[in-house]
Amino acid sequence: RLCGWALLKLLNLLFLGVQLHRGQLEMVLRAARTPGVPVVFLSTHKSQLDGLLLSFLLFSQGLGVPRVTVSGQLCSPRLRALLSRLGGIFLPSRMEQTPSDGGEGLPGAVLATYVEEVLRSRQPLLIFLEEPPVALRLSAPARQWLALVYRAVRDGAVPDVLLVPVGIAYDVAP
Repeated sequence: RLCGWALLKLLNLLFLGVQLHRGQLEMVLRAARTPGVPVVFLSTHKSQLDGLLLSFLLFSQGLGVPRVTVSGQLCSPRLRALLSRLGGIFLPSRMEQTPSDGGEGLPGAVLATYVEEVLRSRQPLLIFLEEPPVALRLSAPARQWLALVYRAVRDGAVPDVLLVPVGIAYDVAP
């Protein structure tokens, strides 16, 4: 509860206002209510604050706090520890540096099992498709995360997954 209050204070300092598109919000809520199917939110990355803002908005709409995929390449150890406590999950450093199909030995197997458990328990997952400031290109970490989701469905860990696009638009990116 204290963490949510602190996050609200931080977001109030950074943004003058946040507007939600009601039609899009209704579609996201409808998708999240689909029984027995986990939701994977896909978003573009405009700012490093996107994960915090989207997590807060989804939580405020009763969708729970999503597990957010975070690029470890841009994080200091302190920021990484904070984001981990807020639900962020990271690719093992070897997997970020050398993209493959997720078969990176023990770290890759542990991460694949973790993603399967997140999906099986119907926790929302938020995957960013590219890293800021690179646009119009799927990032290597995004390919890794999507491969893990695909693998969970292919191997039967979950019967299906709803892929729901979500996005943020800024007047001025923070």
